[in-house]
Amino acid sequence: MGLRRVVLTTLLVTVGAGCRDEKPAEPLQSLKPEPLPTLAAGSGATDAGALPHEEVVPSAPVYGEAVPEEALRLELAGERVRLGAESFEAVRPADAARLAERVKGREVLLVPDADTYLVQVSELLAVLRDSAKTVWLKHPDGAVAYPVVLRDEEGFRAWLEEVAPGKLRIIQRSDGFELTTSVGKLPGPDANGPSVPVRGGKQDLVTLRRALGLLKGRFKTSEDICLVPSFGTEVAQAVRALGAVYTANGEPLFETLCFIYPTPRGVKDGG
Repeated sequence: MGLRRVVLTTLLVTVGAGCRDEKPAEPLQSLKPEPLPTLAAGSGATDAGALPHEEVVPSAPVYGEAVPEEALRLELAGERVRLGAESFEAVRPADAARLAERVKGREVLLVPDADTYLVQVSELLAVLRDSAKTVWLKHPDGAVAYPVVLRDEEGFRAWLEEVAPGKLRIIQRSDGFELTTSVGKLPGPDANGPSVPVRGGKQDLVTLRRALGLLKGRFKTSEDICLVPSFGTEVAQAVRALGAVYTANGEPLFETLCFIYPTPRGVKDGG
């Protein structure tokens, strides 16, 4: 019996020592994704001629890509679009078919006017998405343009479902820009408001550019970003927002710009 006790005691000591040498499992907290950066509120600078409650929004430099010289130039005018001396209204099937034939396989430069809203050009953008080789959006205030991937609402949902890090999108609202990712929203000065609120009644593109730089630092491998304007946004205002993706001419933070537009009435979703 004495020998038996010695053997049992030795086994227990050996097992106990082995248990003490095992590394404890990592807590579940460590498996959480890295938190998003924090975007501090803007300084709200005022100039000498402004009232105390009025904010002066600094003007953002206009950056982008060189305007493609060989592209077909389409000029917006409400629900109509002009191509040289021709005029098309894409809501009309005959016009849509003619326009599709004219732009088929070509680079297209879309030039917005000041008063056309996104909801008015959904049929036109659907034609360009399906027929044009590349679609460029011309900046209304500078000699630059942006190559974009056009997606309607169904195409946007399909993009969100892809397995990829980031899934960054700029939600353009009347009260500012909300920057959303696969792990949540970039917090702004008000937790319940947009990430980059309107200042002095104007969109704050300077802060938007800084915020996008923070997101690029957090999602280093993300190659694309989608702009999702509210459908009551002027096309020109949406194009201005695209400029915030650039830190200098020809230097975008993300390789691919995706532009979301409303699905045309009576047209099958896709894109």
